[in-house]
Amino acid sequence: QVQLVESGGGLVQPGGSLRLSCAASGSIFRINVMAWYRQAPGKQRDLVAAIGSGGSANYADSVKGRFTISGDNAKKTVYLQMNNLKPEDTAVYYCNLDVRLYGSIGTPRSYWGQGTQVTVSS
Repeated sequence: QVQLVESGGGLVQPGGSLRLSCAASGSIFRINVMAWYRQAPGKQRDLVAAIGSGGSANYADSVKGRFTISGDNAKKTVYLQMNNLKPEDTAVYYCNLDVRLYGSIGTPRSYWGQGTQVTVSS
């Protein structure tokens, strides 16, 4: 019903920047929350940043001041601008959308992207 396609990952040197994108398709009535998570090898998946339908955003302490999340509801796309990247930012990044679908507006549903690798290394 809903598919999320991520793009923008890659290899970057410390101090560099990347911009991740996640585009959704499907019968989405409304997007409640757009979020990015990341998972490093051997570690749990952690929240990086999230933005609500009203535009308010919150960030993990480790990325505050360096990462910016934004969303375009008309395009059903969420972005993550990552600046001043550090080796510890290396992980697979996943987008997550909390949505309401046409035909089941009363039931919130959550969908995940396939993940995109971000590697920060010199």
